[in-house]
Amino acid sequence: MSATGSLRGPVFSHQAGQTSVNYSPDGKHLYTIGSNDCIRKYTTTSTDEPVSIETADNNTCIVSSNDQIISCSEDCSVSLFSASTNTLSKLIVRTNLPCRDVALSPDGAWVAVASDDHIVKVVKITDTRQLLILRDQTNSNKHVSFHPSGNYLTVSCTDGIIYVYSLTKAVPELIKKIDGVIPRTETTDEASAKVAWHPDGRAFAAPTGTREIVIVSRDNWTKQKSFSNEHSGEITDLAWSPNGAFLASAGKDGKVVIWESKDMTAVAAYPHKNVCSLAWHPTDNTISFTTNEGRLYTLQNAVSGSIAGRLKLSLRPAPLLDEDAPAPVRTRSPNPVDALFGGPMSEDEEDAASLDDFIEDDDNGGYLEPGLLGKRKAAGLLTDPTSFKRPTLGASWSPAIHEPFQPSSTPWRGKRRYLCLNMVGFAWTVDQGTHNTVTIEFHDRGSYRNAHFTDQFLYDKACLNEGGALFSCQPDDNKPAMLYYRPHESWGTRGDWRTSLPEGEEITSIALSEGYVVACTSAGYVRVYTLFGIPFRLYRQKNTPVVSCASYRDYVMVLGNGAVAADGKTQLTYSLFNIKRDETLQENDIIALPSGGGVRNVFFSDQGDPMVYDTDGVLMVLLHWREMGQARWTPLLDTKQLERLAGGRKEETYWPVAVAQERLHAIILKGGEQYPFFPLPLLSEFPFRLPLTNIPLKEGATSTPEDLEETYLRHSTLLALQHDSAAARVLDVDERVDIANKENSIDRALIQLLMLACKEEDQNEKALEICGLFRQKRSLEMAVKVALKYDKGVLAGKIQEKIGEAMEED
Repeated sequence: MSATGSLRGPVFSHQAGQTSVNYSPDGKHLYTIGSNDCIRKYTTTSTDEPVSIETADNNTCIVSSNDQIISCSEDCSVSLFSASTNTLSKLIVRTNLPCRDVALSPDGAWVAVASDDHIVKVVKITDTRQLLILRDQTNSNKHVSFHPSGNYLTVSCTDGIIYVYSLTKAVPELIKKIDGVIPRTETTDEASAKVAWHPDGRAFAAPTGTREIVIVSRDNWTKQKSFSNEHSGEITDLAWSPNGAFLASAGKDGKVVIWESKDMTAVAAYPHKNVCSLAWHPTDNTISFTTNEGRLYTLQNAVSGSIAGRLKLSLRPAPLLDEDAPAPVRTRSPNPVDALFGGPMSEDEEDAASLDDFIEDDDNGGYLEPGLLGKRKAAGLLTDPTSFKRPTLGASWSPAIHEPFQPSSTPWRGKRRYLCLNMVGFAWTVDQGTHNTVTIEFHDRGSYRNAHFTDQFLYDKACLNEGGALFSCQPDDNKPAMLYYRPHESWGTRGDWRTSLPEGEEITSIALSEGYVVACTSAGYVRVYTLFGIPFRLYRQKNTPVVSCASYRDYVMVLGNGAVAADGKTQLTYSLFNIKRDETLQENDIIALPSGGGVRNVFFSDQGDPMVYDTDGVLMVLLHWREMGQARWTPLLDTKQLERLAGGRKEETYWPVAVAQERLHAIILKGGEQYPFFPLPLLSEFPFRLPLTNIPLKEGATSTPEDLEETYLRHSTLLALQHDSAAARVLDVDERVDIANKENSIDRALIQLLMLACKEEDQNEKALEICGLFRQKRSLEMAVKVALKYDKGVLAGKIQEKIGEAMEED
């Protein structure tokens, strides 16, 4: 076994730690990334110093195309860089837990991300709102790898299972779980569990726990052959040569081994310790690798002797037991839009399509009839051309729906999760193996007493208010789904109660108000009970599946999936009911969401107005919701425009908890987190500010025209909510005073705008228009004084005419 290649290096690229290496597809550039905050970009034909591209710390992987670079980091970020300008282009996606691996689809359109979380995200680079989520893993994910066609994605999990997904439909489909191949590892281990697809796409190679590399067939997902008897330590990385003729592997035994694919034999072995990543040059007989010391080495003439010529051959077949099997290769992006037209073309379809160009009428002899685009169709070569038509829409496509969720709850993280978070307190549960334990804690411990109990029913949803706590559990074995209500105090001997649902019916969302318990189910039913368990209303929601619900006093809002929009996703709808009077206030109206957006939380404000907080960080209120057909969603706050986020000084998101006293109460999430965790962070308050301009909110700033205009419109919106409430019930003294104060605030902002307009020479018309917006007549008299102060006699006269018109109307 020869090993005569020449080794160049070391090049000190990064600090000690995990270091990754990658070639651009054209072979012009080599990229490395490591634990320090930069990407090193080397020009392969030059010995100049590399270009340094600033990035995050503790990077874990890098991939590239000819014009873009993608990196991932333990700070949960996946970033896109321009290869031409060597600058950051954008943040592609964030994960809940540290990123471990990224893979680029063969056409460079999609990136798959593996992290310590149990899900894998597949994101379209040009439109990051197009996101596919792979959810079937039960443990952390270590590696991801695209099939050469882009139609499959493999996920290597830390539990030693390979998950194979098909990406040919709008919703990724798990088609195989392969156990017993890769070893069990931790995400931070140097040992690899990577799947390396052979370039012909018929098989992949993967390391085993016995220090071998096994070949797995794509046809039946079974083991075929293995590369063995060379490595005596765990394998840390492996990669195929561009044409699949050779396989390179590195191990903890301090060796880099090159294997010949056809005979499954080692043809070269190079001693080198601590290798953690390696890559073949796309066209040359060269391998580059990095070590956990942050150093880069390049092995030229890696394959020597007469067999080196095999690198120049065309695509070699994968080493399978059945060597006569065909080796089709396709390059296609896993685009979900393909599913709208029946999915991507099959291999038979593409073969048939390729026959269109098989015969050319070079001398215009008229051998064939003209086809589309002026080409000649291969008529007669296909016995049944119609057999290659794409399937119809209904045969292969189903819309993407909004998944059910429980407001203010979080998913499991470790063995803990929050069941409910609001202004009253929070309920959380701990998985104890055979049972759970539930704890209820209150913000006001002087008025309420914390509770703790053993949960044998495994409650997965909860609601909490000043009167009590509501829990629900799902059906299990022979036990039906169940509701459980326990009041904080009761004058009777026992105030708590339970009720079961019909067999097979699951609870998708629950809500609790001062007088009613609401449960939405998988059967589309909305079940309403009195506070102590008497069934009060039962009806089936028209738009199903039901997504979520919220309640306040006698009102209930139910969210559901409506008609399919142009993006192939169902529209999120809502219905509003007065339970006590059995009235429908709004029915199956649409929640105004951006394209591809969703709802993160739904609740009622402290004044009883319906609110939603969407996935873009916008808080919206429903105006005029008591009048059928008049309701509309109005934004009150766009958290992306907060002054604390201006200029990229901070990178954070917000977990909405409640709206009270004209402020959003939320938990600040940092470091890419999407959900709060233990211990519970403090609540932060964010005052309303309507998104009118791109100027960030500065606390206390009210002197600019933009701030005054926002103040006017914000107070007008809140005043409209109060007027709607006043028309539906009798207001107390404090509420009537609040309305008067709102009117004063509106007119005060308008007076200030009038003063700014009067200072300008060409804004007389705007000044007069402002006067028509006053809520109080006495403000017109003040406006006359402002106009005279700035020597606007004509304007003062026109304002006086408005005063006269107002008096005539009275």
